[in-house]
Amino acid sequence: NKSSQVDTVYGKVYCTITGVSKPNRPVILTYPDIGMNHKMCFESFFNHEDMHEIARHFPILHVNAPGQHEGAVTLSTEYTYPTMDQLSETLPIVLNHLGSQTKTIIIRVCLLQLNYPDLVEGLVLININPNAEGIVDSVTSKITGWTHTVTDTVISHLFGKKEIETNHDLICTFRHDIMTYMNESNVAQFLRCYNSRTALELKRPIPGVNLNGRTLKCSSLLIAGDDSPSLEVVVECNSKLDPTRTTLLKMADCGGLPQLDQPAKLTEALKYFVQGLGYMPSACMTRLSRSRTTSTSSVMSTDSGRGRAHTDEAQRGLWSKPKEQRGRSNTDLSMDGVSTSQTESKSKSKSVLC
Repeated sequence: NKSSQVDTVYGKVYCTITGVSKPNRPVILTYPDIGMNHKMCFESFFNHEDMHEIARHFPILHVNAPGQHEGAVTLSTEYTYPTMDQLSETLPIVLNHLGSQTKTIIIRVCLLQLNYPDLVEGLVLININPNAEGIVDSVTSKITGWTHTVTDTVISHLFGKKEIETNHDLICTFRHDIMTYMNESNVAQFLRCYNSRTALELKRPIPGVNLNGRTLKCSSLLIAGDDSPSLEVVVECNSKLDPTRTTLLKMADCGGLPQLDQPAKLTEALKYFVQGLGYMPSACMTRLSRSRTTSTSSVMSTDSGRGRAHTDEAQRGLWSKPKEQRGRSNTDLSMDGVSTSQTESKSKSKSVLC
């Protein structure tokens, strides 16, 4: 591992690079969620045995927001925390500092693709929220700020009500880690930055209407657990993106942190995603191969009227068989009732239940 401190106009950015650098291979860049550093958010996931194959093929760059790395000192009272857009502007500086000459596959942040599309080859977006904070949310945040600690607020952001009420060991572990490894004053500044975010204003491109609208222009994999507090907004975001470039992966028996709850499933999804970008053609798939084969055959026979882009995605294997007895909420996207009309199929995004 190689750690670096990069000076940017918005403050010092701490990053760690692992994996193997190879010519003409993109860098996998990760950005941890609020209240977490890269170790808390991604270390166990990238150390998972199934992820070793990816680490052998790509350099992996973990970037922490200013003041969010382990052991960070309290930011100066004269320091103005960057906006979300400004945070994205630090990433090209980091890549340039490290001498990266290739594009990136980004995990957990999409603003770089919107602001610097030439730098990004693919996006893996976990619990993405493209909306600005609403009035009700703003009032709730202020009240919560008066009555809850920063740690409580982070826990509510990361985990859904079910997890908080039932998975006490997980919540206690994260509460301890936030209080031990994070600077709560700095986290509070990052929280205020996030709560002041502007909407991404994404619009699904429609042929002949708004093909040049603001949208993600690279292959994107949206991920949310079925117990994630962000599930509904992730589904909403999916509806605003180009269906020929976007796949929505909803993970069963999974909460707010799929990289910790279901690392094997997420690893396999990531392998298929990078295969779709043209890398790792001989990657070993083991954990979900039987379920994947059954589900792929079912999807392709049910949805034979889809366009080639949809069929190609199915052949890449990003389809897993959902539990038959599992209830579906009204926000679930599934293959049930999908029309085989060519016109209708073009308007629908790919959806995966895993």
